[in-house]
Amino acid sequence: VQLQASGGGLVQAGGSLRLSCAASRRAFIYYSMGWFRQAPGKEREFLAAIAWSGGRTYYTDSVKGRFTISRDNAKNTVYLQMNSLKPEDTAVYYCAAGKGAGIATTTASYDYWGQGTQVTVSS
Repeated sequence: VQLQASGGGLVQAGGSLRLSCAASRRAFIYYSMGWFRQAPGKEREFLAAIAWSGGRTYYTDSVKGRFTISRDNAKNTVYLQMNSLKPEDTAVYYCAAGKGAGIATTTASYDYWGQGTQVTVSS
């Protein structure tokens, strides 16, 4: 599975962005999906995950209520809607696909990774 993340950019604090992650294979529908981010000098951080069916989602506390993960299995695409962005949200954002059906929050649980898209939030 190849993943292509897009939608990053420069936005002012309080603004919104929607990230997209397109998968190369129709089998995408059988993968759980997640979004992570990595700021300079920091470890990769889990943000949100969605089960293969789209029926279950999970968020880390720092983005709960501001970010929404969703998926469109017909388009082999997962999204991350980010609202009320803060300067501390600045990072490279990665999407990932895991072969399990459920929710996963660790990098080791995911089998495939996108190339990352830069999100910069100015104050």
